[in-house]
Amino acid sequence: MHWICPYCDREQTVTSPNFSSIGLAFQIEAPYGGEIGLQGSAIRCANPDCNRMEVRARIREAGASVGGGFVLRPDGKTFLDVRLLPSSHARVYPDYIPAPLREDYVEACQICDLSPKASATLARRCLQGMIRDFANISKGRLIDEISTLKKLLESDNAPKGVSPESIEAIDAVRSIGNIGAHMEKDISVIVDVDPEEARTLIELIEMLFEEWYIAREKRQTRLQRVVAIAEKKAEAKQAPKARSVKARDD
Repeated sequence: MHWICPYCDREQTVTSPNFSSIGLAFQIEAPYGGEIGLQGSAIRCANPDCNRMEVRARIREAGASVGGGFVLRPDGKTFLDVRLLPSSHARVYPDYIPAPLREDYVEACQICDLSPKASATLARRCLQGMIRDFANISKGRLIDEISTLKKLLESDNAPKGVSPESIEAIDAVRSIGNIGAHMEKDISVIVDVDPEEARTLIELIEMLFEEWYIAREKRQTRLQRVVAIAEKKAEAKQAPKARSVKARDD
């Protein structure tokens, strides 16, 4: 089974020593909605530097067994699939990404399955905060901030990492996030956001964390290393001169 560790992002093939699954059908005859049961699974990361476990719980369809009682159906429907450990899909990001952005991101991950609309609203707020912090644009309304960022990009004055595609995606999140933030004029019109759509918005945040903040930090670190090397070489050039002057003085 192919699996990506939610802690360290290491892709791996799960083998039996690192995987365990249990199943239990509830022994209740003819409940409303049909027989169901609980399945639990655990996977341990094979990366020795991680070694942590993902634990999931699923509510699944059950049926009567030949010997009596109920068992989980191998091909039965899954009604609920919840990850218990870790408690969300949120990745751990470095401290140079502002704490309010990381907090909105983590909370959007935590409620993605329980309330996709609320998750989309938090994703919208996180992206607005990113524009204000990374691009230093604050206009009150997200639509105006996106417009300003677009003009900066067109005039070649946008921060490195900002692209037409990222601006277009942020604008799309603005409209989706509005679904959770504002009720439709006709309250009988229900515009829903499903968990998969909410996860897609979260993936955009993760992508921009990488392309904006992490890429900028890596770029600055590389440049600092170059400057440090140049300074070291300059000091090395000055050292023989200093020794020569000292020798003449002596």
